[in-house]
Amino acid sequence: MKMRKKRGRDIPRQSKRRNSIRVREWRSVLEGFPKDSPSLSRAYQLTQKASRVGFDWPNIEGVLNKLDEEMREFREALFLHNRRKIREEIGDLLFVMANVSRFLHIQPEEALKKTLDKFVSRFHYIEHSLHREGRSFRQSNLIEMDQLWEESKKKR
Repeated sequence: MKMRKKRGRDIPRQSKRRNSIRVREWRSVLEGFPKDSPSLSRAYQLTQKASRVGFDWPNIEGVLNKLDEEMREFREALFLHNRRKIREEIGDLLFVMANVSRFLHIQPEEALKKTLDKFVSRFHYIEHSLHREGRSFRQSNLIEMDQLWEESKKKR
């Protein structure tokens, strides 16, 4: 009789232990990326992980359609002057662009870094051009600066 009582008591304890182990063992496939890592890289990595388990578009056309959808939502938020929604839509656009990068096997951080370097180089060209003429930005205008910008693209 003691055996039965012991067994009866042990069964619920065992199943409780099994259930608690299951809960502790479960991990999201999206875990493991530090939240303080660069957001563009994190977006790339998160979409990469989701893709590995089948949560993905079959081709880049689906991602580009999503980009169009997000751009429409962004324009709508701009039209409504809704700052909270505008910020959200900018985030959505950046996230989709990280996904486009993943589809094309291009690291978004690298792509952005190259673009920033290019921007700085072209802006310096404008500054140097104005400086050579003994002028400042205040003594110029957007049309002239844009012409210098286009000139810098041809020279480099």
